[in-house]
Amino acid sequence: MSFSVDRIDHVVINCRNADLTAAWYVRVLGMTRETFADGRIALRFGDQKLNVRPTRAPNWITAAVDEPSTLDVCFIADTTAVAIGRHLRNCGVEITEGPVAKAGALGPMTSHYCRDPDGNLIEVATYQRAD
Repeated sequence: MSFSVDRIDHVVINCRNADLTAAWYVRVLGMTRETFADGRIALRFGDQKLNVRPTRAPNWITAAVDEPSTLDVCFIADTTAVAIGRHLRNCGVEITEGPVAKAGALGPMTSHYCRDPDGNLIEVATYQRAD
């Protein structure tokens, strides 16, 4: 192999309503909304971003299945599991599972699962202790 992948730069979320989706990620996960390239929407967090793509958007190459609710993604938060659960509940977000012990890329973590406005499975986890 002549190269190896270093990291993920961005992920594209297919959605029904880009503004509604972006507002949820800003309000619930603290991401920053920005506009780029002909009015497209991106959500920044850390050194990464999510591009928010309305389903069937013209001139935007996408996966073979162009449908919302096909993403499962895990975000890491630098706080406790208790704080994550409290924040999600305070935002009116239904926690579908959690706190629950899981195995992440760096080892044991504690996760809460919820869904964004399109039904994508969102995992918010921490590598910190539960309390």
